[in-house]
Amino acid sequence: NMNALMAVAVSGGILIGAWPEAAMVMVLFEISEAIEQLSMLRARKSIRNLMSVTPELASVKNAQGQFIERAVELIEPGEVVRVSPGERIALDAKVLVGETSIDQSMVTGESMPAEKAPGDTVWSGSVNLSATIDVLVTAPLSQSLTSRIIEAVENAQASKSEVQRFVDKFAAIYTPIVFFIAASVALIGPLITGDDWLSWIYKALVLLVIACPCALVISTPVTIVSALATATRCGLLIKGGLYLEQARKLRNVALDKTGTLTKGEPRVESVFVSPGIDEKLAGSLAASLAAMNNHPLSQAIVAWAKSSSLPLFDVKRFSALPGSGVKGCIREGELYLVNLKYLENKGLADETIRQIFGGYAAQGMSTVALADAFGVQMIFALADTVKEDALQGLKQLKSVGLVPVLLTGDNVQAAHSLAATLGLDNVQANLLPEDKLAAIEKLQQSGLTAMVGDGINDAPALAKADIGLAMGIRGTDSAIEAANVAIMDDKISSIATFVRLSDITHEILIQNIVFAIGIKVIFALLAMTGWATMWMAVFADTGTCLIVVANGMRMLKMKPRLEKMARNIEKEERHPQGCPCCS
Repeated sequence: NMNALMAVAVSGGILIGAWPEAAMVMVLFEISEAIEQLSMLRARKSIRNLMSVTPELASVKNAQGQFIERAVELIEPGEVVRVSPGERIALDAKVLVGETSIDQSMVTGESMPAEKAPGDTVWSGSVNLSATIDVLVTAPLSQSLTSRIIEAVENAQASKSEVQRFVDKFAAIYTPIVFFIAASVALIGPLITGDDWLSWIYKALVLLVIACPCALVISTPVTIVSALATATRCGLLIKGGLYLEQARKLRNVALDKTGTLTKGEPRVESVFVSPGIDEKLAGSLAASLAAMNNHPLSQAIVAWAKSSSLPLFDVKRFSALPGSGVKGCIREGELYLVNLKYLENKGLADETIRQIFGGYAAQGMSTVALADAFGVQMIFALADTVKEDALQGLKQLKSVGLVPVLLTGDNVQAAHSLAATLGLDNVQANLLPEDKLAAIEKLQQSGLTAMVGDGINDAPALAKADIGLAMGIRGTDSAIEAANVAIMDDKISSIATFVRLSDITHEILIQNIVFAIGIKVIFALLAMTGWATMWMAVFADTGTCLIVVANGMRMLKMKPRLEKMARNIEKEERHPQGCPCCS
């Protein structure tokens, strides 16, 4: 390796009496080594700064209901921690009591505060801005998000990029070749020219010094680690340089529906009330049954009732109807909150009811009905909420050359309804996990394919894809574990940022390699002609190290450039070229 090249050059310099040059080689080589260490330390420090934002102490609720300060590393999952305004959250948790705004820019890269209410997830290292909250700890310090980010990025070098692997292989082959060329110069040169042996041995030693691949070897890890650090600031947790390098080659991106393009939080979009039925009373009855169930559709009906200020009644003899809904007794009358299949089995669905259910289904909505022994009283149509950035995020994907494909286990009507809303041309619905796997394999035939998802059912497809991306906020542990990249801000547009970051990283890697090799070729020619001395060669090598390190560390400052590129795409969408307001 490079140490062998330098050792031979210094030893040779001493043997031929070139003491000042030999000393200069050692000093400047140590300086270049120090530059390498400092640059890597700085790149890693920008990641490890995440750890410093986590407080050492937190207020924990004890058995007597009092809050006492305790070391963060001693707090276990299931304990309750109180966080006052202005304090940093010590551990990953869920809000139990209170509503507040959280600055989670250090973790997810989001510039705006996020509103949090009971049940919402909060991350260690984020800042509570507006109100006191009590949170339920969900993970110990060693498994907190900040700890996982640091561990993943610091271990990312194990999964090296293609350029990095090329440089490593090149350096391994390059060193013996340089030895052979230098030996040939020292032995053959005097025989051809008739000059003294010492001058040609000196030229060979100069060639060894300038051929040292120091700048070439250092340029790639510094660039990659700096890029990974910038990725964390942009809300992307990338598990290896390999995926950072491959992202620029992606052609297809498969997208799950629920939790990826939609929030996974259904809400009541429309209500049908049968003739002669009191809408408010029927709404209260339906919400009372729904409140006894944890199903997302039931919870959406409860939220609708609360927004309408409808009262809830006591429910007796409540029971679930597997695959159909729930039933219970209110005011001595038995009521059902069920789907169309159950109504048909009980003979409670006439042609009008079937048409209403069919109309809602055609719009991609889920439906549930409140019924009693005499018939249907009310029908609720519920739809998942599309993420605010989904439409713009898909435009960002197309701007970087990706073809989005919707892969969902939802029904055909719901899938095509969402696709029409978001302008998606490629849709596959009613997919089981193994069907998603087959769809990914088919897409891979046309080019590198990424899969984006957040659920357990997405894990096989995430693992099979060339690059798996998991939604970090709503994503299950199995999805995040199977994925190569976690999107911590849950934004589709972050995938486009990932691709742009890959393009810029590759560009800087190539710049550094071309520059480092170019300088070596020039000085090798100068050494052969006798124009370059040993100390000049070392200065050139050290200078090249400084330049490629500085160029690689520019990646630490790339977040504003990436944000500007995204804004330019949004601006072009709002103001296409030649539009009247811009001309």
